[in-house]
Amino acid sequence: MAGEKDLQKLLGDLHPEVNPGRYVYCTFPGRVPAGLRPVVTVAEPEGLTAVLEQEEADALGLRYDYVAAWITLRIHSSLEAVGLTAAVAGRLTELGISCNVVAGFHHDHLFVAADEAERALNGLRQLAAEH
Repeated sequence: MAGEKDLQKLLGDLHPEVNPGRYVYCTFPGRVPAGLRPVVTVAEPEGLTAVLEQEEADALGLRYDYVAAWITLRIHSSLEAVGLTAAVAGRLTELGISCNVVAGFHHDHLFVAADEAERALNGLRQLAAEH
């Protein structure tokens, strides 16, 4: 099924949900270490970034600086949709909340500071209600 492209429909049907747990960003010089279960990976020339549950990072003694909540926008957005990331980031900017966005095939995922999760969720729900 193709994802939604219409910005007004996307915004009106965001249905943001906070996933359980706390998540951290770790970096590795090459590959993800065996047995590690990241929810996101990004390969960059400087190394591999992995987003994983804080509990897993702590159990393995991994270093991290940023602890995040993971919010999923439950609307099935098209990878070709225009303006969704800008609208969401704009609303969170108005609230003074930093946001790291990852697009999956079916949904967009936001990583916000863990202590800002409720404010971010409320702001996103308000954005949806306006459309």
